[in-house]
Amino acid sequence: MQYVFNPERVCAKVFMVEVDEATRTIVKFDFQGGCPGNLQAINRLTRGMHIDDVIERFTDMPICSGSKVTSCPEQIRKGLIALREKLDSGETSRPAFGLNAFGGLK
Repeated sequence: MQYVFNPERVCAKVFMVEVDEATRTIVKFDFQGGCPGNLQAINRLTRGMHIDDVIERFTDMPICSGSKVTSCPEQIRKGLIALREKLDSGETSRPAFGLNAFGGLK
């Protein structure tokens, strides 16, 4: 299942995560904007991890000096919490993923 998150107050504009619904493990993490090296590292490090493990590891991360209130890991954590709630509720809506997800961005 693929989900798109719009982070707030960070350089990245969109986070996209593909999750295996049966195991709740991350298959792929993708993004638009932000720091490519850091976010590609997050993709590689979180691939194969259970979403609950990522949520736990990203708790209490330092904030970015530019935003003063949040960070990409914190925004990913919030997105994964929302994803977990959708999975728990059995919600089946599937937002656009890939290039189509970027259509509304400027």
